[in-house]
Amino acid sequence: MTAQGPDRPGEDGTETRAAAREAARAAALLARQLGRLAGSAGRSAWRSGTAAARDAAKGAANGARPVLARTADRLRSTGPRTAPAAPVAAPVDQPDTQSDPVDDPSARPPRRRRPWVIGLAVVIGLPLVILAGYVFVAFASLPPLGGVAPEANQRALVVEAESGRAFATRGAFQGERLTEKTLPPRLAQAIVAIEDRRFYSHWGIDLRGMARAVWRNATGGGVREGGSTITQQYARLTSLTQEKTLKRKIQEAFLALRLESTLTKPEILVGYLNTAYFGAGAYGADAAARRYFGHGAAGLTLPEAAMLAGLVRAPSQLAPTRNFGGAKERADLVLQAMVETGAISQPEADKARAEKLTLHTPPETPPGTNYFLDAVSGDVKRLTEAAGDVTVRSTLNLDLQSLAEGVLARRLDSEGGKKKVGQGALVAMAPDGAILAMVGGRDYEDSQFNRATQAKRQAGSLFKLFVYLAAYGKGFFPDSVLVDRPTQIGEWEPQNSNNRFRGALPLRSAFALSVNTIAAQLGDEVGLPAIVAEARRLGVQSDLPEVPSLALGSADVSLLEMTRAYAGVLGPGVPVEPYLVRTIRGNTPQPLYQRPAPKPGAAMDAQVQSMMLDSLQAVVESGTGKAARVNGLAVGGKTGTSQDYRDAWFVGLTPDMIVGVWVGNDDNTPMNKVTGGDIPARVFHDFVERAQKVLKGRKRPAPSAARAEPTPANAVVPAPTPAPTPATGEVRGVPEVVDTGTLTIRGRKVRLLGVVGEGGALARQLARYLRRREIICSGDPASARCRLDGDDLASLIVTAGGARAAEDAPSDLIEAEDQARAERAGLWQRER
Repeated sequence: MTAQGPDRPGEDGTETRAAAREAARAAALLARQLGRLAGSAGRSAWRSGTAAARDAAKGAANGARPVLARTADRLRSTGPRTAPAAPVAAPVDQPDTQSDPVDDPSARPPRRRRPWVIGLAVVIGLPLVILAGYVFVAFASLPPLGGVAPEANQRALVVEAESGRAFATRGAFQGERLTEKTLPPRLAQAIVAIEDRRFYSHWGIDLRGMARAVWRNATGGGVREGGSTITQQYARLTSLTQEKTLKRKIQEAFLALRLESTLTKPEILVGYLNTAYFGAGAYGADAAARRYFGHGAAGLTLPEAAMLAGLVRAPSQLAPTRNFGGAKERADLVLQAMVETGAISQPEADKARAEKLTLHTPPETPPGTNYFLDAVSGDVKRLTEAAGDVTVRSTLNLDLQSLAEGVLARRLDSEGGKKKVGQGALVAMAPDGAILAMVGGRDYEDSQFNRATQAKRQAGSLFKLFVYLAAYGKGFFPDSVLVDRPTQIGEWEPQNSNNRFRGALPLRSAFALSVNTIAAQLGDEVGLPAIVAEARRLGVQSDLPEVPSLALGSADVSLLEMTRAYAGVLGPGVPVEPYLVRTIRGNTPQPLYQRPAPKPGAAMDAQVQSMMLDSLQAVVESGTGKAARVNGLAVGGKTGTSQDYRDAWFVGLTPDMIVGVWVGNDDNTPMNKVTGGDIPARVFHDFVERAQKVLKGRKRPAPSAARAEPTPANAVVPAPTPAPTPATGEVRGVPEVVDTGTLTIRGRKVRLLGVVGEGGALARQLARYLRRREIICSGDPASARCRLDGDDLASLIVTAGGARAAEDAPSDLIEAEDQARAERAGLWQRER
């Protein structure tokens, strides 16, 4: 991602020819320097070779002289080894003045060139010829300055949860472009100190800096330092690709010379700071300042400027939202570099290091929310076309989201392998259509395909909702009786899942037990068009082929549209419109978009609605969905299982929300007899039971407390206050860590209730965190509850991903593990 610099050439031929002349002069200068280097190297090699030959001849003179003398005499007397020359008689009228061939230089044979001289010339000259040709090719294909243009209509999204807490960012932040007048002096000094100390003295290419980088990389065993100047980096960002080739480096050098001849040093520095990438989607210094510190570049303090300057070397790795510790260490190096260049004094650097830096933006996006964010991004594009960065207030409840991710992951981890279930999805929706939580798959990092919105799978008995709604609308009642018996409609013969028949059953029981033959009879009675009409009225938009098997859910539908349809039974009007965005704000006080008050849909017949809700409750009370029951809460719902156990569904309703769950396999392979009343109903139960506490306002463990950084080595930790005499069954003191679930206090071993401890690095981290801190434990030492500063220690450890919750752990620890799984904390963290 690059941006165009302020020096893009014009379209007229005059400027193009001038640019070519300037580049040609630079190329000629470089060629002359290369020629001088080659000539000097050749002369040196010639002198070395001649001296070596002379020394060798002297050393062998004594032993070789007779042979050489005889050879020379023979050559003098016979001449070259060719056919003998005929004697030539002198004219009779002239005296014989012919010289001896040995004494006449003109008669000597031509001197033979030594082979080593030719070889040396080839060894030296050929690489120079190749290099010259490569340089010429690089020059001939030189792109224009500013040839890499930014992508159009880019903007960044800051996404807030329903509570107003920002939790994610998407896209590229652009911010405001700096000028020479608005460039913060401290930022300019910091970037020059750490990136290019000789910026104001070199002419675009710093040969000294390149030599230093080559030496340090050679002696350091790898690439430890770059040799590019700020001018070269700016040329690369605005005119070249990021490929690492010799051709690009040569072109970068040519363009740097061109930049230095057309722009002033301040213009180059400002252009570079407007173009450089600072990590976390921020392009340009102003965008980075807003991204990390909540204000523009003009308000940067010295420690903030140092941190930004330190990011350009490795922005993705050092982005403070991902690696605050690494960014802080790099900022300290920048401050020291500023001291060495005289930009600041040592006391100023020490004061800046001691200042606390606080980020005003969210940390890295929680991985599981990305399915929701993908859907939000699509809605924002549809709802507003305004350019610039925007902030979106969404419908997401972060506590419910992390709970949904954890519950689904826990069930799939514990039962998925045995029951051959590879994937799952969950949607939690408020009665008005607001999406409170969305899990589109087991792991976004493995697959970005959203199984809640994009996957179309056979609904199975979940589709019977529309059959019974059509039947109740045509005069049937929950106590109307039909007979469960062998049934044939045309050539189609539906079968029950257990291949048995129950005889006469009221419709309420037939729906609760999901009897296929009775649903097929009802479908044939009311007609397929009436069933399709009910599905469309409740918001199902997928193709619905009018075949008899449609009554048993042979059509492919998505989880979101089925959850939406069931929400219509609970709500005051249909269809319920699902939505994820409440407001969109830009840089102006007036919102770019605000969700209008929903228009009431067509009201469902009150009697039909009441009968359908009664039937849905029967499923959970006495039918196939008994696993979804939640004590003290009215719950209705419906199970669904497709042919050969390829899909299993449960959609349930509570007074507060509608929750849809699907499990299956991406390759459509059968599961091990998993039905909608099995894993899906259990996931619904786990989620809804714990969600009640969230909806009632109970706070979950705070990530900041759970993920507290280990106490720094140089921190002043107060000694614990002497403890009073402990009560009976109470143990207090500074613990020693055996593992993250086992401690030793004053010689007594204490095991934390409901915690499966981990050793290794996690145990060492816990030991650093608890260093010189007192805890209080009560209960049986084999299963104790311990407190640290009033907080439950087990909950803190599990929420931070330092341990697992045991199968029989208290519900608060189960919730803590769900949160840690969702946030990829501790032992749940994956390599990225």
